[in-house]
Amino acid sequence: MKYRLLIRPEAEADIEESFNWYEGECPGLGHEFRRALGAAILRIRSSPLSFSIVHRQIRRTLVNRFPHAFFYFVSDETIVITACMHHKRDPKIWKER
Repeated sequence: MKYRLLIRPEAEADIEESFNWYEGECPGLGHEFRRALGAAILRIRSSPLSFSIVHRQIRRTLVNRFPHAFFYFVSDETIVITACMHHKRDPKIWKER
C-alpha cells in the first residue's frame, strides 16, 4: 500500500530547530542531519506499521547517527509525523501533540 506522508507544522519546527543547532555546531552537520531524517522517513514509508507503538497509537522510529526519533501515527492511508525530538527532551512535549 502506498501511504501519503504528512509532516505537521510542529514537527517541521522541531526539524528546523535541530538543523539550526547542528549547523551552528559544525557547518554541514545540519545537512547530514537532514539526510539521516530522509533515510528514516524512507524506512517509515516502506513499512509504517512495523515500528513500535510507544503511546496510544503513536509509533517511533530512531534516526541513525543522531539522538533523535520521529513520532508518528497511521490513519487510513496517511502517515502523520507529529514530532522529531531529541532523546533527552521531555516526552510530554510529543505526547501532548
